[in-house]
Amino acid sequence: MRLWKKILLGIGIVVLVAAGLFVTFVGPWPTYSSGFEGTRYYNSALAAIDKNVKQCEITNDPGRLQAGWGVADIVPPIGTPLAGYGARRGKPSTGVHDELYVKAVAFSDGKDTAVVTGADMLLVPPSVADAVRTEVARQTPLTANDLFFTASHTHDGPGGLAPGLAAASTFGKYDPKIPELLTQAFTKAIVDALNSLGPAKISHGKVNAEQYIRNRARQAAVDPDLNYIVIQKEDGKRCYVMRFSAHPTILSDDNMQFTAEYPGYLQRAIEKATGGTAVYLGGAVGSMGPRPPDAPDPFSRCQAMGEGLANLILGDLKNLNFVSNIDVVSVGIGFDLPPLQFRPSSPNWRLSPFVGKFLGMSGKGWMTAVRVGDVVFINSPGDFSGEISLTWKQWAAAKGYDLWVSGFSGDYAGYISPDKYYQEVRDEKGRLAYETGLMSWTGPHQEAFFTSLMKHMVESMGAPPGAQHVPQGSAMNAAPVS
Repeated sequence: MRLWKKILLGIGIVVLVAAGLFVTFVGPWPTYSSGFEGTRYYNSALAAIDKNVKQCEITNDPGRLQAGWGVADIVPPIGTPLAGYGARRGKPSTGVHDELYVKAVAFSDGKDTAVVTGADMLLVPPSVADAVRTEVARQTPLTANDLFFTASHTHDGPGGLAPGLAAASTFGKYDPKIPELLTQAFTKAIVDALNSLGPAKISHGKVNAEQYIRNRARQAAVDPDLNYIVIQKEDGKRCYVMRFSAHPTILSDDNMQFTAEYPGYLQRAIEKATGGTAVYLGGAVGSMGPRPPDAPDPFSRCQAMGEGLANLILGDLKNLNFVSNIDVVSVGIGFDLPPLQFRPSSPNWRLSPFVGKFLGMSGKGWMTAVRVGDVVFINSPGDFSGEISLTWKQWAAAKGYDLWVSGFSGDYAGYISPDKYYQEVRDEKGRLAYETGLMSWTGPHQEAFFTSLMKHMVESMGAPPGAQHVPQGSAMNAAPVS
């Protein structure tokens, strides 16, 4: 064989090997359309729910409710990047506009105890949630099964949260001191909530806040419910827990100060008007954008929206009907997600699953459900669609539950959008669709998969006794914010 033929053959072999390695580790691979039923990861998740719920005592004759709450500061050092908006490119923060907190609320019926936490953060990453589960288990009898995590989803909270290329694009450069700081704060709030448990009573309701929310992805429905719970202890102290689904994105990427955004103004307005402690839980924010009132500048619009939401709650707190005997049930599971399907260019082609590992995507998820009487908190690992939340709540209401749907459960799996939009990889202008293209990672049946887990969780926790259903209340001893 002549030399030039040997050279060409060698080049050809190198090209073929390189192409094979590229396709294996990068792609493209054909997209998959298979369902999740009968898969190992789905059956394992169902089994974990069944196993974990057996740790609780479900009863129609519950004991007296015990409740407590705790608060801890989570403002990181100035210069720490803000989490949210990749356009910031990890630039250092320049100051603190308003304080950031993690707040924890503990519920117990004397047999079972669960703690619900809300934090002024973009999300709660595994680097924090896993460490908090470990530390809380070391200091208390609580297990991972008893801890419910969610975040307000402010795009102006602490960054530097996790290693990996995917995390760096949103959180900025990883700083291990930040997860340590947050772990200490979360643990303190949870332990303080547990240590302050005392006899209490609760009432809950919701108001329609449709004027403050829009569907930013398409002409479709929104999740308009502004949920609230009022907890009152024997000494008269009160805690107000709230949930709403509009993205806290009134401020844009040019803001470089830490702020809780409109949820911070909402909490401060409730606390000022009532003298109580206000806790905010981010709702189903996927495709849900804010609709703030007109105001001179972005922070004024945050204030107007936060105080507007506060006034809706304060105006609905009249003649509350409190209940004292409440069954508390909790179930939490870590599980494998459906196979990664990252489709940056076409609905028919995906990147290799190895890309996810290279970017730092774990392929794991976490879901927790906590039932307090007929209120059920449930979270999911990502930006969960408000459109799906609507159907979940309708299903739950027919069974007598008041379902509070949240995301950011201590893991992140991108955007979880309705399955009917899954093929919408491109928008009407031919650009990569953000929610259903770039950020849709968990396959063509993600809505059905998470819906099935939700229903199994909720139904395994027992039916809410009719006596525990509290009619929607409406404000007491509290003046609207001026």
